[in-house]
Amino acid sequence: MRSTLSRSGPPESRERAALVGLFSRSSRSFDPDHALDELADLADAAGAEVALRVLQDRPKPDPATFLGSGKLRMLATACDEARVDTVIFDNELSPAQTRNLEETLERKVVDRTQLILDIFARRARTREGKLQVELAQLKYLLPRLVGANAALSRLGGGIGTRGPGETKLETDRRRIRHRLSILSEEIDTVRRRRSQLRERRHKASVPTVALVGYTNAGKTTLFNLLTGDEAVASDALFVTLDPLVRKVKLPDRRELLVSDTVGFIERLPHQLVAAFRATLEEVAGADLLFHVIDASSPDRDRHVEAVRSVLAEVGAGRVPTVDVFNKCDKLEAAELARVRTLNPGSLCVSALTGNGRDEVIAAMETRLGLDTARVTMTFPLAGDDARERVTELYRLGRILSHVANEDSVVIDAEIPRRLLPRFQSAKGQA
Repeated sequence: MRSTLSRSGPPESRERAALVGLFSRSSRSFDPDHALDELADLADAAGAEVALRVLQDRPKPDPATFLGSGKLRMLATACDEARVDTVIFDNELSPAQTRNLEETLERKVVDRTQLILDIFARRARTREGKLQVELAQLKYLLPRLVGANAALSRLGGGIGTRGPGETKLETDRRRIRHRLSILSEEIDTVRRRRSQLRERRHKASVPTVALVGYTNAGKTTLFNLLTGDEAVASDALFVTLDPLVRKVKLPDRRELLVSDTVGFIERLPHQLVAAFRATLEEVAGADLLFHVIDASSPDRDRHVEAVRSVLAEVGAGRVPTVDVFNKCDKLEAAELARVRTLNPGSLCVSALTGNGRDEVIAAMETRLGLDTARVTMTFPLAGDDARERVTELYRLGRILSHVANEDSVVIDAEIPRRLLPRFQSAKGQA
């Protein structure tokens, strides 16, 4: 076991937290220090000040106390010395493990899942986001109701008790299940509404690009760069919960939609994936995904795999995807060349400086099939249907000439090749 105390004391208003991680030396793909660094970022996002970091090399967790009795006593002593309020484990704990740990440590114990749920509760702003977070928290809470009342009265509020709140923790299983039923119905309504909006966009032939990626990869900064929007971008984790959809104007005045989505994370709680399915269906329903990757992260490869795993889980694994390596301004020339060589077809950009924006726009045009064909179309002047189709052609294409004859109108235009079948009956020549 290794532990280090922070050198400077945190503000009194913040909880002092101990971070605990378990690792096995046989796992070569897992860097325990980087894992605790990420846990520290999560703790900071939840409003805690890290006062103690503990790592233990152990083949597998103790089924009763996770760390084993001897190590647990050492942790309790270290927590006393560091004046720790909350102990955060970088794993999901069973209800029995949580109770045993709290009895021995005499402190609030929070696992990784509960910590992430707490951050989502802090970040949720819209009614939809709050509904989804509450659903996830209650699903997490239900099997942990035994002993929750005593733990709550002893430990008070703070990290891990936001969202449903103390009153929810005091309810019985019947009332929790009743609330879950209500939330599920409301979220189903949200899903239907989002589905209708996607269908409307599909009928209007407005393509949609969804930005996906690991949390804090720079998706919102890239979103702002592409759309000219001013969505809040921050180094904090999970700043974006509710998807934002904005228009992007192409050089030829056509438009497409770009959506900014919630960031993914390794070991994303299944409760969150299930609860946010209404939101994540926006990703599965997109025409194209731009997978934004923090090129400067030492855990870049693991982050990529974590995102791909979540995409597969929500049914978005088959959506065409372009890898966009962001923060390339932080890379040395040799590393930048290596990234380009190992990832042909990907883009290297810096959303912060704006470098690479034109390449991103061009990739959207190419991958969405927005490459155009020049066509000449003839429409009769009589009939509402013809007027509607001319209006549609003006909306979807770039008009080169418009000549009206006695009984018809001839339009020379450039339109996306994927839309040629729609105007097949009016097409004179290509």
